[in-house]
Amino acid sequence: MPSDPRADQIGSLLRPAHLLQARAEVTAGTRTAEALTALEDEAILDTLARQRETGIGVYVDGEFRRDGFMTGFPANVTGFRHGAAMATPWRGGSGEEGASPNTQLLIVDRVRATGRIARDEAAFLREHAPGPFKITLPSPVNFAFLMWRRGVSDAVYPTPSDFLTDAAAILADEVRALVAEGVPYIHLDAPTYTHWADESLKQGYRDAGFDLDTFLDDAITAENAILDAAGGQATTAVHLCRGNSVGRWLAEGGYDAMAEKLFGELRCDRLLLEYDDERSGGFEPLRFVPDDRVVVLGLISTKRGALESRDEVLRRIDEAARLVDVDRLALSPQCGFASSGKGNPLSEDEQWRKLELVASVADEVWAGASV
Repeated sequence: MPSDPRADQIGSLLRPAHLLQARAEVTAGTRTAEALTALEDEAILDTLARQRETGIGVYVDGEFRRDGFMTGFPANVTGFRHGAAMATPWRGGSGEEGASPNTQLLIVDRVRATGRIARDEAAFLREHAPGPFKITLPSPVNFAFLMWRRGVSDAVYPTPSDFLTDAAAILADEVRALVAEGVPYIHLDAPTYTHWADESLKQGYRDAGFDLDTFLDDAITAENAILDAAGGQATTAVHLCRGNSVGRWLAEGGYDAMAEKLFGELRCDRLLLEYDDERSGGFEPLRFVPDDRVVVLGLISTKRGALESRDEVLRRIDEAARLVDVDRLALSPQCGFASSGKGNPLSEDEQWRKLELVASVADEVWAGASV
C-alpha cells in the first residue's frame, strides 16, 4: 500500500473559464467532444503543475472531466432519467446559483454499467501526475438519498437499500479495475451521511419513505463492499461534508448522531472529515475512530476566499490531537473547490493559497512525514 499524505485534498478544483465555456458548447452541439478532451488534457496538465508548486501531498485532476463530483457514475450507468426526486434544500448563497448537476436525476430502472467510470481519468493521472494521485468516486448513498422516489423508483427498487446493493456492485467492480491499473489512492465522496445529523433533513427523508435506522446499516454494508474491493492494494478513504455547491450547504450538525456506528464500522484507511466551521460541531466524536484509521481534518474552507489563520489551524490540530494521536492525523480542505462544476465563490489565486497553507502547515506539524 502506498504511503498516505499528511497534506491531502478532496478532489475538485476550480475549472478555468474557457473549459466551462467549452463544455457548454459541447452541450449546445457547437464543439466536438474530442476538442473538449484536448482542452481538458491541457487544463489538467496545468493544474498538476500548480499543485506541485503548492507542495500538496497527493495529486488530483480537479474532476475537470466531470460536470459535477457525482456525474461520472450516471454517465456510465443506465437506470436514471432527468428530474429531481425531491427539492434540494440548499442553505446559504444568494438564491440565484441554480441547480446542481449532482441532484437532477431520478432512479427509474435497475442500474447497469455501460462503461468505465474513471478509467480515462486514472490513465491520464498515472502518466502525468508528478507524485501519488487519487481517484474519487461517489458513494451510492448519495444517489439513494437524492434520487430514489416513492411511486417512481420503488417500481424497480422497493426500498432505497435495494438500489444500494446494485450500485455498490458496480462501484466495487470499478475499484477492482482501478487498483489493477495501479491507482494508489481511492476515496468515496459520501456527504449525505451528515444528513443523519440534521433533524429537518431526516424528517424529509422519513416523509419520502426512508427507514433511516435500517438505511444507515445498509449504507455502511454497501460502502464496505466497495472499500473491500481495493483488497489492501490501495489507500481507501471516505469523505464526509455537509453539501458543497457554489458556496452553499445542505446539512448542519456535528458527527455525534452517527459517529459511533459510522466511524467504527466503515472499513476505510482514512476518514476525510469536514471541520471548517461551527456547522461541523466539535471534535468529541473522534473518540469513536478506531486506532487503525487516519483522521484527515478538513480545517480549510473552500466556501470562501479568506485565508485561515495559520495559528488557528495549528491550535485546532492540537485540540483534535487530545482525542486522536497526532500521528494518526492529517490535514486537508473541508471539501472540493467546485463540487458542482460551477466553482465556489473564491478565486484561483485564493484556492492555491489555501492548498499552500495545507501543505506548509502539514510540513510543520509532521515534518514531511507520511502516515
